[in-house]
Parts: sequence; structure tokens; C-alpha cells
Amino acid sequence: MNPRQPALSCAVTIATRNRRHDLEKTLAILARLDPQPDEVLITADACTDDTVEWVRAHYPQHRLTVNAQARGSVGSRNDMFRNAASDIVLILDDDSHPIETDFFAHLPVLFEQRPRVAIINFPQRTDECPATLETKDFGPSHFAGTYVNCATAVRRSVFVGLGGYPDFFFNAYDEPDLCLRCLAAGWQVWYETSLTIRHYFTSAQRNEIRTHHNHARNELWSVWMRCPMPQLFAVSLFRIARQFGYAGKRGWRWVVREPAWWVKAIRGLPRCWRNRQPIPWPRYRAWMELIRRPIHDESEWNAKFGTAPTDAAA
Repeated sequence: MNPRQPALSCAVTIATRNRRHDLEKTLAILARLDPQPDEVLITADACTDDTVEWVRAHYPQHRLTVNAQARGSVGSRNDMFRNAASDIVLILDDDSHPIETDFFAHLPVLFEQRPRVAIINFPQRTDECPATLETKDFGPSHFAGTYVNCATAVRRSVFVGLGGYPDFFFNAYDEPDLCLRCLAAGWQVWYETSLTIRHYFTSAQRNEIRTHHNHARNELWSVWMRCPMPQLFAVSLFRIARQFGYAGKRGWRWVVREPAWWVKAIRGLPRCWRNRQPIPWPRYRAWMELIRRPIHDESEWNAKFGTAPTDAAA
């Protein structure tokens, strides 16, 4: 890539809760990038530590939003996207950051080179997967069916045009749901291996079972909002069975707690039905296939998802 003065502006968004020390490290590294992002937006989501006071004292130039009541990463990111003024939004966790110091020289160029791409996901070097810390080559870039919020850039206009994330998800499964809607509207999702993100994956504010329950619940809710009839019922049963299988692999303590998310999911189904916008089955099925098998060829992409974005999401 040959960096040049880009036409697209870039923002960074970070949602945080009671992890000031992680946020401090991340913001210090962002401050050393050259060039800098055009804006940095931070949401302190019902923080009870000194995050708010610390950010105001040390980074008054950043746009800080304080949620008195927790809105989760989903609602916090929705608000930051709406408040951002930039064309491209890089989504980070408070414990993730770009590795390349000239990251923002290249990021807008990637979007300019691929005008049909709405989302670009980057490889993570993460403590969660120690092998990635030493990986020399993350392989070829390709089209993808999902992404990870701590290492992704999104066209703001597409995000807002598609309605953002479902606020009631609170946390988890917002990424696949947005990808599905992007692909249904003709936008592309791209996994780009020329740039990388460091993710320290702190254990603070993380609970594996809670995350699993939120993910499984929201996955089922997404099915009820996006999957067409009559496939809705078969896909729902498949998702429930797959999540139960995952719990079984984690042990009996997980299995006996599995019904907890079933109850929460059932309670939310009426709301999902009211927000239902089913996607034609050929594209829904193509998206499920893309999750399992990435596409490298543009012509194959066009055959499955179309040749241009719809006006509604442009």
C-alpha cells in the first residue's frame, strides 16, 4: 500500500466500564500514532471507578459520553456512531489498539480502494490465542461473514443507514447481525491482513458464562428478526442445539445453567417479532455458508450477494 492524503476522515470509538488502567494504556498508544485519527469518542458506561475524572483530566480533547445507567457495549457504540462526524469509524475495546504506527495512513485508502466494502476486520494478536502473538503471516485477505468489534472499521453512513445495532442486545452477537444486514443490502465485509490489532483481552468485567448466554440469546433473537419463513423454525432449533452442544463441551456446570438464557430469549421474542425484517432465504443461506467458508473471488461474491449496494443503505 502507498499511503497518501486520504479523502475519508477517521474516528476511533471505545466503550469502557471500570477498566481505567486498560483505557489509559490504550489511549497512550493511540496518542503515538502518526497520523492521528480525526476524532476519538469514548463512552464511560456506568463507571464507578475514576474513569470519567481521569479522561477529563488527561484527554480533554476526546469526546467523552457518560452513561449514568449501563447501556452495554451495543447501546454505547450506537450512540458513538451517531455522534461521530467522520466517514470511517474504527471500533476498539479499551484493551485493544492498532499495532502499525501509520495505521490511519492506510485505513481510509483501503475503503477508497473498495467502495463496496462497508466493514473491514483486521487480525488480532491476542493473549486469548497466544499463537497469534508470534504469527508471521495471517494469510490472504478475503470476504467474510462476521467480524470482531475490538478490531474493525465501519463506514459510518452504512451503519447509520441500516439502523445500527439492536439496542436491546446490550452485549454480544451484534457483529454477525449487522454483517447479515450489510450483505443482504449488497455491501461487502472484508478481512484485511495487511494491518493488525493488538488485543490484550483483560479478564476484568468479563464472565464467560454470561457472555455465552448473551451470545446465544441474541443469536436466537437475530434469527427471529432476520430469518424468513418457513426456515425460521428449523434455524432456531439448529442454533439452540449448537449452543447446548457448546455448553456440553464446557462441562455440567454450564449445562445445568443453559435454560437461563432460554427463558430470557423467549421473553424477548415478541419484541423481535415486532422488529422483524426477514431477509430472502437465498441470501440468508449464503451468509451462513460464508461464515463457514470465506470467499476470495469477486465473481463468486456477486453471484451470491449481488453486484451493488441498495440505495437504502448507501
